[in-house]
Order: sequence, then structure tokens, then C-alpha cells
Amino acid sequence: MAGEVVAIAHRPVDSDPMVEAVECEIAPGRGIVSENRKPGTREITLISAEAWEEVCRELGTRLPWYSRRANILVRGIDLSSTIGRRLGLGGVELLIHGETKPCGIMDQQAAGLTKALVPDCRGGVYGQVISGGTIRIGDPVELSPHNS
Repeated sequence: MAGEVVAIAHRPVDSDPMVEAVECEIAPGRGIVSENRKPGTREITLISAEAWEEVCRELGTRLPWYSRRANILVRGIDLSSTIGRRLGLGGVELLIHGETKPCGIMDQQAAGLTKALVPDCRGGVYGQVISGGTIRIGDPVELSPHNS
């Protein structure tokens, strides 16, 4: 199963809006280097382009993908199948720990967004950086042959 990095976004400060980028540096114990994250199992977040498009269709709205406040938008991979597994983004390797549960902040973006993100892992996944590097739009996204 292979996919592609479609977009990248980060927040240098927690309360700041998301900023899109064409590439970013990812480091173990940090996540996106330009983002204010604490080390742990939630260093980076991913969301599926297909899931986001489905949510927007259901809500009858067009929201930018980064309204979800995820870091990486991917296409062509079922993110629910990545939980508990290693996932490669270009030369970067992540260990996906779980589903990103949508919070009430999502309803500030659009009424009903929180509920629409709940089924089928549409809110995305979060993970920890195993090996860092630079990721770019267009990089391949693949399940690693290594187990978690």
C-alpha cells in the first residue's frame, strides 16, 4: 500500500494559525522542527485527503485541510491501517500510535465538523518520529516492512 504526501503545515506557536510549507525538517523527540511540540507519542499528525474531502462533502462546505490542524495531508493510504505500525514518509519513519480524536475546536471551523471527523478514523492519526529527515510534497508514503 503506497500513498503520497500532498501537503504540509505546522504551527510555530500553539495558538498561531497553521502555516503551509512545501517541505519541513522532522526530528525524533521533536516532530516538525519549526513547530512547538513536546516529545512523546504525538510528535506529528496526519490526515487523509480522501477522508477530508468526504467530510467537506457531507458538511456541504469547502474548508482548507489544515483547518483540522494536522501536520501532513496524505493521499492513497488508509490511515486506520497504519495504527501500531511504522510508516515511511520519504526518508522519515514514524511509529503511528493512534487515531487523532477530534475536539470541540473543530466546530469553530464549521458546525458539525467534530462529529463528521469521528467515523472511520477521518480525524487522522498521530505518531512518533523514529528516524528524522526532510519531507517534501510528493514524497511517497508507505507502510514499513518493520513491525512496531
